[in-house]
Amino acid sequence: MIDIDFLSQLKRFSLIVNKRVTSSFTGSKKSTHMGTGLVVNDFRQYVPGDDFRAIDWNIFARTDDFYIKRYEEDKSLTVHVLIDVSKSMDFGTGKYTKFEYAAMLGLGFAYLAARTNERFQLSTFSRYFVTFKANRGMSQVMGFLSHLNKIKCTGHIEFSDLMRKYKKTLKSKSLIVIISDYLFDIEEIKSSIPLYANQELKVIQVLDKTETNFKVFGDVILKDAETNKEIHTYISEAKRAEYREQLYNHILSIENETKSSGGKFHLFSTEEPMFDAFYKILNS
Repeated sequence: MIDIDFLSQLKRFSLIVNKRVTSSFTGSKKSTHMGTGLVVNDFRQYVPGDDFRAIDWNIFARTDDFYIKRYEEDKSLTVHVLIDVSKSMDFGTGKYTKFEYAAMLGLGFAYLAARTNERFQLSTFSRYFVTFKANRGMSQVMGFLSHLNKIKCTGHIEFSDLMRKYKKTLKSKSLIVIISDYLFDIEEIKSSIPLYANQELKVIQVLDKTETNFKVFGDVILKDAETNKEIHTYISEAKRAEYREQLYNHILSIENETKSSGGKFHLFSTEEPMFDAFYKILNS
């Protein structure tokens, strides 16, 4: 459960975020080509094919020449936050489950986007996407918190298929934040991350400390959180070393795939202080 006090903490946090960090988060850009913005940047002489509605008739009255208005068009990025709500995210041995930690990170992005008047939307995904859109404004953040507190993590994901479907919904360059434990086939990730190579991309992996510091030993029954499949096995020291090596290689593959697609990768344990995590993300 995410406490509403978390929003108050976010408010205090946002007030001390360095301006340079905030501006790199929003990704605001301006262009000076002909657009439909509200701010006139300058004028140029009319040429056949230009939109006659852009002609400045005041200049024509003074000069007998046709000039058209050139607008400064807002090119700020839309922020898309995608949060994994599959069954494996409903696991935690500390203060937070992986989902709760991911949800707070997602809320943080939504809050900061609202504070800087950016367009944003939040989506959860497991077997399918559930999307909550917000143009701009703080009022939607409370709605996001309420929605996330009602989430029940279930099922497993076909990550590649979902990411391909989501990519088709993007209408312009955006900031894409994908938060998951990424504990599934690396080929699913390799076939998905490059789809967002032309976007501002942040890939955030959230793991529980028991997953990164595997201490299980001896005769055990292991249960798959998403399929409920159980296996009876013996965990030796060699097996634990093999697990750690495979997990390290898996994480490294995700990081390399993200970087090769021009994105930023972050790995956090649910034990990491939340606002330390924000600082690391926003400073990257």
